[in-house]
Amino acid sequence: MNIQPVVRDAATAAFFDGAARGVFLLRRSAESGEIVTPSAEQDSVGNTDLDWMEASGRGRVVSWAFVPQRVAGSDSPVELTIGVVELDEGPWWWTQLVGVDRDAVAEGLRVRAVFPKSGPAETDEYVPVFAPVADESAGPD
Repeated sequence: MNIQPVVRDAATAAFFDGAARGVFLLRRSAESGEIVTPSAEQDSVGNTDLDWMEASGRGRVVSWAFVPQRVAGSDSPVELTIGVVELDEGPWWWTQLVGVDRDAVAEGLRVRAVFPKSGPAETDEYVPVFAPVADESAGPD
């Protein structure tokens, strides 16, 4: 898995605290219920009373692409699968898809969030990426 190192700021600290615990958090307007990006300071109509809600961490693949990428210290390129996932709560999330065969990616594929560390440094954060759900009827993986 090849993830660029990510470092928190004050606006995203709660999101990354959740990711470190394996919990996918969404930011929501207390007044309108609108779900906004983790770094948002207000919703689309200017409400600033935002809180965090625990999401299911599950969704469906909407779109995807394969991106060739070089790995430091290697001449062999790797192929990343990036995609858009529609979360069960409704928002779309740009992400990396992991643990899925190229031929198995399909619109509607059920996926769940997993939280690898984004780099080796102490300050690198755990970030959500999405992997196929092995058996939806078995409950959380």
